[in-house]
Amino acid sequence: MKKEALSPGALTLRRFLRNRLAVTGLGILTFMFLFSFLGGLLTPYRQEQVFYRSELRQKDYAAVTENESYRYTAESADALLHARLTLAVAKGERQFEDRGVSYSLEDLGRDIYAVSADGVSVGVLHKPVFQGEGLNTPALVAALTAYASGADAFVAEGKTYRLTPEGAVLAGEKEVGYISSLVLQTVGQEPLTPGLRDRIFQVIRGQADSFTYEDRTFTLNYDAATRQQLVREETLTQVWDAYAAPSVAHPLGTDKNGMDMLTRLMYGGRVSLVIGFIVVGISALLGVALGGVAGYFGKWVDGVIMRLVDIFYCIPSTPVLIILGAAMDGMRVEPQLRMVLLMLILGFLGWPTVARLVRGQILSLREQEFMTATEACGLRIRRRIFRHLIPNVIPQLIVTCTMSLGSTILTEATLSFLGLGVKFPFASWGNIMNDVANSHVLTSYWFVWVPAGVCLVLSVLGFNFVGDGLRDAYDPKMKR
Repeated sequence: MKKEALSPGALTLRRFLRNRLAVTGLGILTFMFLFSFLGGLLTPYRQEQVFYRSELRQKDYAAVTENESYRYTAESADALLHARLTLAVAKGERQFEDRGVSYSLEDLGRDIYAVSADGVSVGVLHKPVFQGEGLNTPALVAALTAYASGADAFVAEGKTYRLTPEGAVLAGEKEVGYISSLVLQTVGQEPLTPGLRDRIFQVIRGQADSFTYEDRTFTLNYDAATRQQLVREETLTQVWDAYAAPSVAHPLGTDKNGMDMLTRLMYGGRVSLVIGFIVVGISALLGVALGGVAGYFGKWVDGVIMRLVDIFYCIPSTPVLIILGAAMDGMRVEPQLRMVLLMLILGFLGWPTVARLVRGQILSLREQEFMTATEACGLRIRRRIFRHLIPNVIPQLIVTCTMSLGSTILTEATLSFLGLGVKFPFASWGNIMNDVANSHVLTSYWFVWVPAGVCLVLSVLGFNFVGDGLRDAYDPKMKR
């Protein structure tokens, strides 16, 4: 029984399916397309979705310094007298003369001394300081004197003030300040309540290292360099769940921004594959058009187009891409527009290879008999080129474009890895692997960069295997 003859298409398909590497590559690409496009639809997360975890952190709340130098409070400030009074206390002197005036010091307690000049009270020398507003110098002298004696009230300029054991000065029910040798400075905008301030002073004097106030936990740490007690508040803070290990919720863990790595990998595959196809499509359209015109018309048209191809071949594409990427960084081009410009630039730089291939094929085809027949039938030039010549170039064109897809994806990945390609929040396999620049991530968090590298290698291998299979299948000299 006579076997039915196979059509050219069926024969080509048969040759392709006999090539094990080609079938393997086709299987790899099928999986990658399903993983990237179908997986992105099935995943419960969005590519820009950030996950958080609760973490106990210490926030600087206040700094407390022990005042160890004497200050002089008087109606008339005198720096020279202040220095002389401090020296007298250090030497244990209680009386001395300065510039013809006899001064005496009375120890009131708590490192506070009443200063008299020729028997008249003129001020107070003290280590405890008043922190607050609303007391003039006479009232402040009265407050320090009352604090030294342990009094609970004092009168200044006809107004009565109350003084708490902790050193708070009250005018009625309002606190106008407090007296203490501990100088407290708050960090941030949160006001410090008198109760918390007194509690801090109490804990510092008790030499404890932590305390609780109104369900808030604080710790104290002494900084020897600044001689300060640093008060820090322990708070339960929501932070990015960065570099979380693989789990049921996140099979490939999370990245530095707390985003699900598996979801980013799926969306990154979509971006990388789409960029590869669009770039190759742009290159093919420009190359087929210009190569077809150059090969058919020849003469000066061919010369002009081929010189243009030579010029493009002389352009150092990698430095140009790096410069353009840096320029887009400087102009702060939006990520979406940047991705479009990247595809246009890569496609525009890649057309010369296709144009040279198409031109060479058409130069050999235009002299064959079927082209003489089209000319004899009076077909228009455009129809001769795009209806009869280009279809005969398509097999070789498909092989070239398939092989180019792998290199285009690698180029995009390289630029994104260098921070010059696809930008956040969009994901691509290249910018996912950008974290490898951090040596700690490289050695400690394999799940951040290994899956993206594996996907990239498999995709490029798949395109190369399919391209080799198509080249062998379209070869008429290959055995059936």
